[in-house]
Amino acid sequence: MKKTIRAFAPATVANVSCGFDILGFAIDELGDQVEVSLSETPGLKVVKIEGDGGRLPYEAEKNTCTVAIQAMLDHLGFTKGMEISLYKGLPLGSGMGSSAASAAAALVAANALLGYPFDKKQLVNFAIEAERIACGAAHADNVAPSLLGGFVLIRDYEPLDVIKLPVPKGLYCTLLHPHLELNTSDSRSVLRTQISLKDSTIQSGNIAGLIAGLFQEDYNLISRSLKDVIAEPTRALLIPGFYELREAIQTIGALGSGISGSGPTIFTLSPSQAIAKEVGSAGKEVFKKIGLDVDVYISEVNDRGAYVI
Repeated sequence: MKKTIRAFAPATVANVSCGFDILGFAIDELGDQVEVSLSETPGLKVVKIEGDGGRLPYEAEKNTCTVAIQAMLDHLGFTKGMEISLYKGLPLGSGMGSSAASAAAALVAANALLGYPFDKKQLVNFAIEAERIACGAAHADNVAPSLLGGFVLIRDYEPLDVIKLPVPKGLYCTLLHPHLELNTSDSRSVLRTQISLKDSTIQSGNIAGLIAGLFQEDYNLISRSLKDVIAEPTRALLIPGFYELREAIQTIGALGSGISGSGPTIFTLSPSQAIAKEVGSAGKEVFKKIGLDVDVYISEVNDRGAYVI
């Protein structure tokens, strides 16, 4: 019998408002599963994909699972074969780290199959190669929290420097996923290529304030810092209902909201589960009025990350 390992990796919220390409956190329950088996035939082969509606590629050089595993195997000098089955639990183009979850689950399964030659932080280096294939940029703000769990800061990329941050107790996230698809490449194309010194200063202060708020478990500081003056002003124009939702939750007690990754999913952080549920109800009403179906997910921040099932 073939030795087989199956792993799960969670959905993620990247950017977290002010932390464009450098901050992200993981979500509970939502995610992808990947099964990896050793094979007598050299090379990597995708043998099954479920839950994607037939849209994801089986070619090893195009699939995020195999691209990530191949990067790891090249580093090890491993030449034997593997077969990969992907079970999608995340919608494509949702802004919830769909490609990252696939890559993270694949790496955790393959790493376990080979006897754990790498820890999960080391696996981030291989996972970002899959992101390069998926969206044209080797960013780690989805793959790092999907692998490690919790809040993660990407301090630098050359070399990659990943720092796991504390998660305040009782912090909840509401994700509202309107039924429309927004490709990361399209969302990145509307970004400004230059920003003013003023905006850079404001954004730096908000990033520092958000990280300080996480360490101090200061919800008021977190709330004041959840502001993005660089990416959100242009990306929000691509997401119907974004500003209407923000207005609707002002009096509920949520800490703040923003675009999850490149969108169209919108995230809101709340200091309790009850407030997070109120946000979800308000969001349903907003999207109902503009004629869009919406999925609502309520979750604590997942501090575990990807794991072998």
